[in-house]
Formats: sequence, structure tokens, C-alpha cells
Amino acid sequence: MPRSVHTSLPIARILRRILVGGSILFLCLLLFVPRQSQEWLGQVGGPFAMILEGPLQVVASIQHTVGDTWSQYLALQQVWEENQSLRSQLQELQGEQNRLREQAILARDFEKLLQYQATAPMTTLSAHIIGRNASNWYRALIIDKGAQDGIHAEMGVITVAGVVGRVVRVNPTTSIVLLLSDPNVAITGMIQTSRDEGIIQGTPQGNIHMKYLPPLSPVTVGDAIVTSGLTDDFPRGLHIGHIRQITKATADLFQSGEVTPIVNFSKLEGVLVITSFQPPISAESSPSTTTLPAP
Repeated sequence: MPRSVHTSLPIARILRRILVGGSILFLCLLLFVPRQSQEWLGQVGGPFAMILEGPLQVVASIQHTVGDTWSQYLALQQVWEENQSLRSQLQELQGEQNRLREQAILARDFEKLLQYQATAPMTTLSAHIIGRNASNWYRALIIDKGAQDGIHAEMGVITVAGVVGRVVRVNPTTSIVLLLSDPNVAITGMIQTSRDEGIIQGTPQGNIHMKYLPPLSPVTVGDAIVTSGLTDDFPRGLHIGHIRQITKATADLFQSGEVTPIVNFSKLEGVLVITSFQPPISAESSPSTTTLPAP
């Protein structure tokens, strides 16, 4: 009797394992094809189908939810990629818009220079400013014209508003221009109303002074200052600035004044270099050739 009990225990364990393994295998198959399996269970019926129908519905619902979530994730991923692409395109368009706006501003400024150049009573050469230096040692601009373009040292540099400075160093393709606010630049100026002359010179602090004005000159604050034309760098009558303040001590032989320049040196984009005091010779003003009749 005890022997039969011992032999029945392994058989029961084997049957239980087979039943559990078959159930697990059956459930795994149903996970892959839940709809087809449910239809099959409806046709077959039976207690086993009724037991598994509930879990299968839960599994199908989970599968449906997971599928919807995955689809939404893929859709969101696609929207994010499209958003990044649109952002990149927007940045490119903004950069292009800014470049075109900058070109339009430069073109407008140079159009003014060219219009002035066409009517000015002297020959000039237009140049772009490609560098600046405003250190404590000197105040200068670098222009994109040099010896190859006919630029020489000591040539005057102007803009539509008035005087900028003087060329001090020339390279083959570039030149250095010292501003009026540099202490190494000195030109002759003239009070436009009284015609009194003086020396315009910069200071180490970047200001501009007019020195050696006659002691009896009726100069007043606000008077315009122009070039006198007595040197080889600027012709007469180019605007320099206005008198901001007048200084004259009792022991001084001359008057002096602080000058506000007419040109804003920090906002210059282009300049004109004076290459000759004579106006350019146009094709219309050149003498025509007359053909003599044959003898």
C-alpha cells in the first residue's frame, strides 16, 4: 500500500507540470493571436475557455493600449522631428533676412557716398572700412584700398558729412587712416562766419581742439568750422564740426575751443579718399576730336 502511494506522487507531479506547461504555452500562443484565439474559444466553448476568456480580454486590452501608446509616440516623434526641421529652416531664413538687411543698409550708405562723389568738386576714391583701432595709443581706421588703387600717405579722408582724418600708412591693398580725434593729426581749420583760422588737433582723450585762434576773434559757441584749404590734404570749405566751448585765460595770447566733430567716427561704414583737388574728367567734358576735310 505505501509503495503504490509513492508511485502515484511522481505521476501526479508530472501531470501537474504538463498541465501547467500546456496552459503557459496556450496562453503564450493566445498573446500573439488574441482575437483569433477568442473566436476559437467561442466556438469550442467549455470550462477551460470560460476560465481563459477574462485574462485574454485583459491581455487584448493591454495590447491595444500599448499599440495606441506606441503609435502616439511615433506620431509625436515625427512631429518633434518636423518641428526641429522647421526651427532650423526658420533660423536660416532669419540669418538670410539679416544678411539682406545689412546689405541694404550698406548699399544705401554707399549710394549716398557715390552721389556725393559724382557732384563733389574733387576726385575721390570710395573705400570700405574693414578695421578699427581706438586704443590709448592711436585712433585709426583700416580701409580696403591701398597703393594698388592709387592711395598715398597724407591724403585726406572724408565722408558725405565732412572730414574724417588723414591717410598715414599705405599697404598694397589696405591703408591706415588716423582720425581727427587722434593727437597725431593736425589740420588747418577756419571759423566759417568770421574766417578766423586755427589748428584742429586731437587729444589723447579722444577730444578735438581748435588752437591758435586770434585773441580778438568773435568766435562763439555753435560756430561752424570748415577746412581752410591751405594744406595739401583737404580743399577749402569741408565741414569739420562746431565750437562746443571756448577757452581763453588772461595770460594766453590765443583763444582755443573744444570742437564737436560733424562725423560720428564710431558709425562709419565707408569713406572717400581725396586723390585730387581737381574734379574728375568725364567723357562729356573731354574735348571732341574734329575731323578735318580732305584737301
